[in-house]
Amino acid sequence: MDDFHRLSALELISFYKRRDISPVEVTRAVLERIGNLNPNLNAFVTITSDLAIEQARVAEQAYAKEATPPPLAGVPGSLKDLTSTKGVRTAKGSLLHKDWIPDYDAPLAERLYDAGMVMLGKTNTPELGWKGDSDNRVFGPTHNPWLHGKTAGGSSGGAAAAVASCLGPISQGTDGAGSIRIPASFCGTYGIKPSWGLVPQYPASAVELLSHVGPITRTVGDAALMLTVMAGAHPLDRISLPVEIDYLGELQGSVKGLRIAWSPDLGYASVDSEVLAIVSKAANRFSEMGCLLEENHPPMPDPWEILDTIWASAFAGVYLDSLDQVRGDLDPGLLAVAEKGSKYTAAQLARANALRIDYYHGWRTFMESYDLVLTPTLPVTAFQAGDDHPGQVNDRETTYLSWTSFTYPFNITGQPAATVPCGFTQDGLPVGLQIVGKWRDDVSVLRASAAFEEAAPWADHHPLVT
Repeated sequence: MDDFHRLSALELISFYKRRDISPVEVTRAVLERIGNLNPNLNAFVTITSDLAIEQARVAEQAYAKEATPPPLAGVPGSLKDLTSTKGVRTAKGSLLHKDWIPDYDAPLAERLYDAGMVMLGKTNTPELGWKGDSDNRVFGPTHNPWLHGKTAGGSSGGAAAAVASCLGPISQGTDGAGSIRIPASFCGTYGIKPSWGLVPQYPASAVELLSHVGPITRTVGDAALMLTVMAGAHPLDRISLPVEIDYLGELQGSVKGLRIAWSPDLGYASVDSEVLAIVSKAANRFSEMGCLLEENHPPMPDPWEILDTIWASAFAGVYLDSLDQVRGDLDPGLLAVAEKGSKYTAAQLARANALRIDYYHGWRTFMESYDLVLTPTLPVTAFQAGDDHPGQVNDRETTYLSWTSFTYPFNITGQPAATVPCGFTQDGLPVGLQIVGKWRDDVSVLRASAAFEEAAPWADHHPLVT
């Protein structure tokens, strides 16, 4: 077998158990592929070859000696460069942190290591994850595997580009306004933002009230397996949720009879016409699968003001006592956001948080009539790599995150939301369909994702990365 790189995590595990291939053999092949493709792709900013081989050998021994190896034993994967890793540089896309080597692992890194994941390296992100592109002043931009020169999205752009390019079947992302779903949609991969607090975070994100941690994978099954490992309470994260669910085992349930709201614009978003046509067709597949599909959305305005106030205030807080000293080292776009946030008053931030509560209850009430909501994941396809945002959607001007009209609402509410690949534009760029569930109903989102994957498979579509 010479196409190890195309195998899913679950497929690799099956081969390992039968001794058809070995974790070391697979890891060496994937590392070689990274060496060949990453110079042009720029998905990885740190490659941990020695660590990967060491962990692969441990996994190989586990399959030889143990009746039940750890759940991710021998599966090559990666971590976002915002995630602290003991002894491995965590630069955060920032000149201020470019040489930082933590002396501890983040809880989710510990869990993935304990589950046997083979650590390939750290993936690219914009500085502190502040925008929906993955360019930064330390490493430069990550390119879209489907069209070099276009963005992979952000802020987990390196992770999505790596997975789409078969540089490991699994990767970890974070999502404060869409940062898992944006790059997954742009790169044609699966990405799920779990319910707020399902996966512990430490250190806390600057935008803790909005931030989620989750998987980016090529298949829903791999994401479910990964989430089973990552989820659950941890003492370092006071908001983390106690949960013990076998998400992989929950995928097989039927979606027939589910009540689903389909909204092409949430009542306020501007969407590219080609994107909308592709996503509309994908949404209608749920009717074909026996779901009760209805076009509808809650009667609430765009919550951009809420997002912007909390987001900008959070980054202003990071540099509250040092902005003048560090401004020369900051990404100019991030500096502008921090300066904007410094002008918000405490009363304005309090108002934004109060509006956030009201906004959540608006969605909670709406979803008493529905099991799931479908929307476009994004209003556009990938724009120029290195740009902070598309500039405009149709004739509507955009700002740093205002264009992510469909993703940030569910960071505000904390509901689970996933993006599934659902087609390509005429110029060959992927388009994503967003599936949103009720508060803490991650199982329904995963199950609906799996049903769609079975009806319209995407994992065998691969970009011609060179």
